Amino acid sequence: MLDAIVARRIRLVGLDVDGVLTDGGLYLGQAGGQRVELKRFHSHDGMAVWLLREAGLGVAIVSGRASDATTVRARELGIEDVIQDDTGAGRKLEPFERLLAKRGLELEECAFMGDDLADLPLLSRVGLPVAVANAVPDVKSAAAMVTRAAGGHGAVREFTESLLKARGVWERVMERYLKERGDVPAERTGSR
Repeated sequence: MLDAIVARRIRLVGLDVDGVLTDGGLYLGQAGGQRVELKRFHSHDGMAVWLLREAGLGVAIVSGRASDATTVRARELGIEDVIQDDTGAGRKLEPFERLLAKRGLELEECAFMGDDLADLPLLSRVGLPVAVANAVPDVKSAAAMVTRAAGGHGAVREFTESLLKARGVWERVMERYLKERGDVPAERTGSR
C-alpha cells in the first residue's frame, strides 16, 4: 500500500507510453505509401485516466518518441498535456519541468510511471516514482511502487486504484462513475 501522506501530496501523474500505456511493442509498416505505426493500449488504463481526473489529479503523457498513435490515444482520453520528443533523443525531464512550471507544480507533487532507462531522470526526482512489473531492474530499483501488472496490461489502472485508496477517495470516485452511468445499486447510494 502506498503511503497516504505521499499519495495526498500528488497533484499530477505522468505516464510513459511505450512499455507503460502499451506493452512496448511497435507495429510498423506502410499503407498507401505512408509510414504507419500502431500501438496496443489497454482499456483499463483508459478508465484509470478518467478516475485520476475525477479525483482532481492532472494527467500528462511523457514519451521519448513522437507517434501519431499516442496523439490519437491522448485525444481520445482527453489528455491535453502530451510531451513527445520528436528529436529522437528521448529526453523527458526538461520538457516535463517546463510543463510543471506552466502549471505551477513541483516535482515532489508528481507521480511518474516508467519502465526503461529513459525514465530514470524523472523517476529519480518525482515525489512518487512507479515502475511497471516488466520494467528494467534499474527502474524497479528507483521506484517506490512496482505494479504486479506489466505495461500495457492494466498497470496504470492498478497504480491508480492504489493511489486513490491511499488518498481515501477510491469509494467516492468509483461511486460517482457508477452513478453517472446509472448503475449504482440502491444500497450503495444510501436509498433503500
